[in-house]
Amino acid sequence: MTSLFDDDEVSRLRVTLGRISRQVDRQTSDGELTKTQFSILTTAVRRGPIRASEMAEIETVNPTMLSRAIGKMEGAGLLQRSEDPEDGRAVVVSATSAGIALHAELSEKRTRLFAEYLTQLPETKTQALLDALPALESLADRMCQAGAMARS
Repeated sequence: MTSLFDDDEVSRLRVTLGRISRQVDRQTSDGELTKTQFSILTTAVRRGPIRASEMAEIETVNPTMLSRAIGKMEGAGLLQRSEDPEDGRAVVVSATSAGIALHAELSEKRTRLFAEYLTQLPETKTQALLDALPALESLADRMCQAGAMARS
């Protein structure tokens, strides 16, 4: 542990971030997409067209599970698969216009939800969250980089 955090504080931070994430998912999904499907759609919208193998690495899911999820989302008209023009054996995934629209809608719902709850906090608490944002972004980046290196 660092000298600034004891085990209990690290655990509280982890649990709190997890609770926030779960509530955002529950309060904005309306049963449209699972957490994993929303993440896959986000990757397709932000990075697509993207090779399925690269998406599996980013999403940290095995290729079989990813293929099933993509298949369901393709059936719903949110994603499409095509052959990689540079390597006919590889599959490229892209978001459809319906997928892009749903992603924008769900992202907007999530932003509104956060904004609604942030406005209910005292200004000192919202300022503390704003001040912590760069540190939380650094933590997320470091964890993602370490995860990518561990998978390599």
